[in-house]
Amino acid sequence: MTSQRTRDRLVERLRDKGITDERVLEVMRTTPRHLFIDEALAHRAYEDSSLPISQGQTISQPYIVAKMTELLLQPRVPDFVLEVGTGSGYQSAVLSRLVPKVYTVERISALLDKARQVHREIGLRNIYSKHSDGSWGWPENGPYPAIMVTAAPEKAPDSLLQQLAVGGRMVIPVGSLSGDQQLKLITRVSATDYEERTLDAVRFVPLLDGSVR
Repeated sequence: MTSQRTRDRLVERLRDKGITDERVLEVMRTTPRHLFIDEALAHRAYEDSSLPISQGQTISQPYIVAKMTELLLQPRVPDFVLEVGTGSGYQSAVLSRLVPKVYTVERISALLDKARQVHREIGLRNIYSKHSDGSWGWPENGPYPAIMVTAAPEKAPDSLLQQLAVGGRMVIPVGSLSGDQQLKLITRVSATDYEERTLDAVRFVPLLDGSVR
């Protein structure tokens, strides 16, 4: 169930759902998603569905990973990107094969340790990770031309908005765990102004404060 034929079928489903960037589709085809989930669920790795991982978290649905990635690559590939919420490390891996440098922060150290291990195993050397409260971002390396948030706050954190470069794009799910969540694309158009566009209805784990050992 981790064969190339299975991966090809996933890519065709993504294409049918509207993913058009061939760079993204090729990375989705060749990134080993089964390595980022528990072995017991490896047979489901190339289904277009989210799956549970440890610490009560999830690995995102491939369509959402592809959609968010495609959005960040437009209108041009950013030189570097900040990911908030490393989780399994799968989204970081996808980004790292399309963007020169990926900074990623994760509040749960056990998840981050495992993600780092898989990244090393598959030879990804352009991912820089930090154990930290995700809502703080990673200001030392900003401002960022692109920010991807993979957990849902009730509204976009001001700290992350401030770390977005003028002209930069942030893809973020916004909403409550019990209510509606919407995927939003936020563009910083000036030092003080932002444009916001609402995209798909989504379901993400909440963006929580603090860090966990």
